[in-house]
Amino acid sequence: MSETARTDRSGPKAPADAAERLVDLLDLERIEENIFRGHSPDESLQRVFGGQVAGQALVAAGRTTDGKRPVHSLHAYFLRPGRPGVPIVYQVERVRDGRSFTTRRVVAVQQGRTIFNLTASFHRGEPGFEHQLPMPEVPDPESLPKLADELREHLGSLPEPLERMARRQPFDIRYVERLRWSREELRGVDPRSAVWMRAVGPLGDDPLVHTCAVTYASDMTLLDAVRLPVEPLWGPRGFDMASLDHAMWFHRPFRADEWLLYQQESPVASGARGLARGLLYDRRGRLVASVMQEGLFRTAG
Repeated sequence: MSETARTDRSGPKAPADAAERLVDLLDLERIEENIFRGHSPDESLQRVFGGQVAGQALVAAGRTTDGKRPVHSLHAYFLRPGRPGVPIVYQVERVRDGRSFTTRRVVAVQQGRTIFNLTASFHRGEPGFEHQLPMPEVPDPESLPKLADELREHLGSLPEPLERMARRQPFDIRYVERLRWSREELRGVDPRSAVWMRAVGPLGDDPLVHTCAVTYASDMTLLDAVRLPVEPLWGPRGFDMASLDHAMWFHRPFRADEWLLYQQESPVASGARGLARGLLYDRRGRLVASVMQEGLFRTAG
């Protein structure tokens, strides 16, 4: 990670610390030419957050390129749950270095077992025609409550595990529609959700850092759209959930420490699996990234 990734700007210390922890989390240790090691914070979670593994794997892939070609797509599979607090080793295969495209394959290994693999493609910028779907009209993020504040409003106070998680959360998440807290409120609701998100502090000027940070964040709320017609997003879960695969396409440059609208929907759920897709827009209305993910949903117990 370049030194520019650690540039400070004024702001409250706690959020800055959370952003710095995200940058540190994405700052892998180089063990060999194509081998890197990442660390997972031990937060007493059942498994490592999938977005963390995807973000770290993309960092490893990017570290083996010349840095002049931004990533334009990634395709990944979550194979086994990672153990928090245990280092993850990322092994990079340099598949191709062409005139316009660079391809890398990454295998994430923990305690001798493959837990994740990713293929990423990098593209030299070229001129061409442009079009995009327009950004939907939604309230500005400043008019919406922070997720933690909305939870406190409903619950009165957060349980200590949630309070600790809120303090360490590297992204400010704000739901465009107020959260629903009962199944009665969900009757007739379409499988769609939208959030504004941005890193809680500065991430510097390294484009790879911002791309990997958004890769991290893209796994945080995408499967909300699958669950929404079935159960409230916060509260006891009726399902055991796990991400199965993840794909992203990056269309234009962006900053993860500036507001991005994450529009999400689920076209289908069947056979204990649900598919979700998302579009990421910046404040100017530019479509900067697209996401697809399938998740596993098994009845709890």
